[in-house]
Amino acid sequence: MHLSAIVVFIGLFFLIAFLGFLSARWQRGDLGHLHEWGLGGRRFGAWITWFLIGGDLYTAYTFVAVPALVFGAGALGFFALPYTVLVYPLVFAILPRLWSIAKHHNFITAADFVAARYGSPALALAIALTGIVATMPYIALQLVGVEVVIAGLGFPTHGIIGELPLIVAFVVLAAFTYTSGLRAPAAIAIVKDVLVYITVLALVIVVPLQLGGFAKIFAAIPKHLLYLPPVHGNDLGLQSFYITLALGSAMALMLYPHATTAVLSASGPKTLRRNWIFLPAYSFVLGLIALLGYMAYAAKLPSNPSLAPYFHAYGPQFAMPGLLLQYFPGYFVGIGFAAVAIGALVPAAIMSIAAANLFTRSIYRAYWRPNCSAGQETQVAKLVSLVVKFGALLFILLLPTQFAIQLQLLGGILILQTLPAIVSGIYTRWFDPRALLLAWALALAWAIWAASLTSFQKSSYALHLAGWTIPGYIGLYALLLNVLLALAGTLLLRSLRWHSTVDHTDAAAYEELRQDA
Repeated sequence: MHLSAIVVFIGLFFLIAFLGFLSARWQRGDLGHLHEWGLGGRRFGAWITWFLIGGDLYTAYTFVAVPALVFGAGALGFFALPYTVLVYPLVFAILPRLWSIAKHHNFITAADFVAARYGSPALALAIALTGIVATMPYIALQLVGVEVVIAGLGFPTHGIIGELPLIVAFVVLAAFTYTSGLRAPAAIAIVKDVLVYITVLALVIVVPLQLGGFAKIFAAIPKHLLYLPPVHGNDLGLQSFYITLALGSAMALMLYPHATTAVLSASGPKTLRRNWIFLPAYSFVLGLIALLGYMAYAAKLPSNPSLAPYFHAYGPQFAMPGLLLQYFPGYFVGIGFAAVAIGALVPAAIMSIAAANLFTRSIYRAYWRPNCSAGQETQVAKLVSLVVKFGALLFILLLPTQFAIQLQLLGGILILQTLPAIVSGIYTRWFDPRALLLAWALALAWAIWAASLTSFQKSSYALHLAGWTIPGYIGLYALLLNVLLALAGTLLLRSLRWHSTVDHTDAAAYEELRQDA
């Protein structure tokens, strides 16, 4: 047991719990309305939005998984850098438009927009279910980061005593999310980011000094881990997979319900555009985080007798925590581990709120209680957020962690298939909702089949085209199929004059966008 680390860890945890409950009084609004509880009243300014979106997208699992991937797979793990750089130009023109349309119509989720834009509750239901299914394992994965640091503190990892810290953490999370809504993770995100920056900067300064500098670190890394393998013959191998994985991940990132929720909570389009300019600062930190994988390899952490049991239990996922335990005093280990744990609670809170918003608006209100009051709607969302969180907790407690990793891998592939309906609707009403729905279903079916070929262990599929073998990200290939099917289906329906032109959104909202442009 690392007592000094535990004291600091618990102290910081109680600090963020206090902030979580106190945030209900921040920017006061009627939390009996869903746009107040689930979107913070759409009043978050530039700085709060910057911390919230950053805390939402750069999760605890990021801090654990990216160094782990670099530690185990080498250069492939750096795909996270180009994709987090690509994502900001992609969304610069898209998401501020979605915010304006959503504010004009009081939409809470992207599925609300799809339902009105296409006059299709069925298509909106498909978008909502995809978002909920993709989010659940993502919440569960945040617990993986918490589990790793709890084990690193010296707590038992098995039995009810071993699971008790995890249960306590999520009970507290459930309580302050229920009472404060999105204001809680927005307030906590500031503390989380400060701790993350302190921890990462300390690691990239202290560890290289201990290891003799970056030159010695890179010299200790085998060549096959420093570079992607070259192309051989007509097989593009990891080169094409790297590119398609980065591009597909960038396109999927902002479609996740928790990302959309953070975006729609901003005070306006200008706030969002300013954020896209400055959010690449997180990408810089992510690059430093990725380097920790090489540092852990050069430090030969698994050969350290005191760390070997952790690597045996958690594999490469213990690379970053292992560096903290190896090179830092106990109190700073507590700070670093708290950064990871709080980095799990912030996105987990936003994810549960986003899933609850989707369920309440696109299932409960659309099919169950169309005439429910604002208070009833919000109460259902609060209850569903609890169910989502404890469902994720049971997932981790009862099933092997690998299941959550595999399902989250599939979740990224699935969420990408919502892009045609959401993004095209922001710019045009040309597509037919029935064509979009059929294309969504067929693309999802193909993606699940392609992932099943690897027993859901990998996200790549080797496309054979004109004598070339082009391994690529399943999600991107499925998206291409999705778009082609939606185009073909819409053209067919238009040629037969069976296409739908129903649109319940206000044309004035799009005219305002054209004037702003």
